[in-house]
Amino acid sequence: MESKPPRRVVVTGIGLVSPVGIGVEENWSNLLAGKSGIGPISSFDPTDCASKIAGEVKNFHPEDFIPKKDLRKMDPFLCLSLGASRQAFEDSGLKISDELSPRVGVFMGCGLGGLNTIEDTHKTLLANGAKRVSPFFIPMLIGNMAPGLISIHHNARGPNLAVQTACAAGTHAVGQAFHMIRSGMADAMATGGVESVVTRLCVAGFSAMRALSTRNDEPERASRPFERDRDGFVLGEGAAVLILEELQMALERGAKIYAEIVGFGASGDAYHMAAPAPEGEGAARCMWAALEDAGIEPHEVQYINAHGTSTDLNDKYETQAIKTVFGEHAYKMGVSSTKSMTGHLLGAAGGVEAAYTVLTLESGIMPPTMNYDHPDPDCDLDYVPNKARTAPMEIALSNSFGFGGTNGTLVFKKWSGK
Repeated sequence: MESKPPRRVVVTGIGLVSPVGIGVEENWSNLLAGKSGIGPISSFDPTDCASKIAGEVKNFHPEDFIPKKDLRKMDPFLCLSLGASRQAFEDSGLKISDELSPRVGVFMGCGLGGLNTIEDTHKTLLANGAKRVSPFFIPMLIGNMAPGLISIHHNARGPNLAVQTACAAGTHAVGQAFHMIRSGMADAMATGGVESVVTRLCVAGFSAMRALSTRNDEPERASRPFERDRDGFVLGEGAAVLILEELQMALERGAKIYAEIVGFGASGDAYHMAAPAPEGEGAARCMWAALEDAGIEPHEVQYINAHGTSTDLNDKYETQAIKTVFGEHAYKMGVSSTKSMTGHLLGAAGGVEAAYTVLTLESGIMPPTMNYDHPDPDCDLDYVPNKARTAPMEIALSNSFGFGGTNGTLVFKKWSGK
């Protein structure tokens, strides 16, 4: 019996809530203008924290997306998830009928889940005792409640899954959702990543690891991926949801197609709890796997949205990994880190950056790596410094690497109409 070719998968909707804006238009215009979303922390008093800055979401009104009576049952990360999903479904125009519903799933990535709820409830427990703990405490904090609530709000009764793979979670969710459609398990998926943990405990924890930038007097210039004077990442929050569809389904309903997703790779460093493997060995294998999955040769790639955290080892080793995979072609590509403007959104990063990569291909404009003032001899690629650039692009990658040595890479192709 002759096997059927893999089904093709396209992106038909995008929802974005990030430090640089609400919605696709505001996010994209601010990115291309090099506008930072990083500033002094406003959600708590960071006086005793080494890092006092973050990429916080601004002007997000959850009541625009969620009935007010339900808000008290939701941690902020759930509100961001529903806001991004509402945008994405509206953008795609996908209406989920009862007949289609079992074929539409949700797959979301998240790093830490409802840390706000954990901190607040612990204070209540200590001050007032166990009887004052909310019955919604557990549902509010578990990471899989993000896809659960998205499915409830949009009548998506297909596969419903969550992944918690640190800073690679959003990328892993998008990649696995892509494979589920390609294999025939679903016809459409809402997928991406979410995180909202700009809390005192989280900032204190990352500060204790000396992972965060302490450039507190210059918050907009603190995230400096690949730059000589980088001193750590800046914590951020946000959410992105992409609507992925089987190509023929999208074409038959006349959907707008942003781009085609053609490959996904994942790997493990098996090296260290927090540090990346030397020379980016695991990251290189991840990119190779994604290219192989896509049937793409390295020389066909024009752009990479890098993990680019603004930490010493990540930026150095990601650069080395790119050179390992692409050889001399590495110097002919644009490689930019949008974290220079958003900060590091942890579990949401891969979803948000996948959306940015899709918009890069659709628009033909590479977003810049901001705050790139002094080149680092160890980071010698073209990082699209400080200014967006128009360029012909057909193939783009999005990288995400997380604590525990977990890596993910997505491959997108410009939609050509056929």
